[in-house]
Amino acid sequence: MKKPIGIFDSGVGGLTVYKAIRAAFPEEDLIYFGDTARVPYGPKSQNTIIEYSVQNARFLLQQGIKILIVACNTSSSVAIPHLRQLTDIPIIGVIEPGSVVAIRSTHNLKIGVIGTEGTVRSEAYSKAIRLHKPDAKVFSLACPLFVPIVEEGWQDHPVAKQVVREYLSPMLEKGIDTLVLGCTHYPLLSHIIQDYMGNNVNLVDSADAITLHLKGLLPVEHDGKPGKDSFYVSDNEDKFAVIAARILNNPMRYLKRVRLFESWFID
Repeated sequence: MKKPIGIFDSGVGGLTVYKAIRAAFPEEDLIYFGDTARVPYGPKSQNTIIEYSVQNARFLLQQGIKILIVACNTSSSVAIPHLRQLTDIPIIGVIEPGSVVAIRSTHNLKIGVIGTEGTVRSEAYSKAIRLHKPDAKVFSLACPLFVPIVEEGWQDHPVAKQVVREYLSPMLEKGIDTLVLGCTHYPLLSHIIQDYMGNNVNLVDSADAITLHLKGLLPVEHDGKPGKDSFYVSDNEDKFAVIAARILNNPMRYLKRVRLFESWFID
């Protein structure tokens, strides 16, 4: 029996990872959980992020998944060791794959990392990049307003351009040639970020990095049957469906709200 791949994120941002995995593995069954009741994770304490991540993982493990994708950068930066205590299946976070791609992309060894407050505070990307490339210079910057902008569906709103300019002007001054989008929400702003940073700066997308990593781990299914998709959220399913349809260019066929602490489905 074919087992699904489980993906979780704090909200809609992880759909960028889902979309990339779906394109690369059309015959795999995918289950996505967005913790929309508790987004954003970035400003929360490390203990709270770990607690939420464990609850998310347990829900997906109950669905019989074969691989767990932690699409949330904030969760990946602090919770992976705790999640590995829950199960023996492979658990893939976004930090390591994103760091490897960043190292391959840079020519001047000046790498910028933008993420939530939690991700930047953890220094997870800086440590991972310097582990592989000790002479790299890593400049990290928290961009906390990016997540609510995306969750509101405002990625094409004039306010998004203004916030990008306010946040990223210090990165231009550093002379970086590579910028890691260290939050799965951020690729949804990549068109604005690329326009501001210029074409000489390579953007590293968590979704592409994690899919590349997954290809090296998972054989492609060839049973001739298209993979099934299941989507779950912890709140605001109607709002999620609207924004998700815009991201995926398709309406969602299976979307349910779930209470994590009880694992009850709510129709």
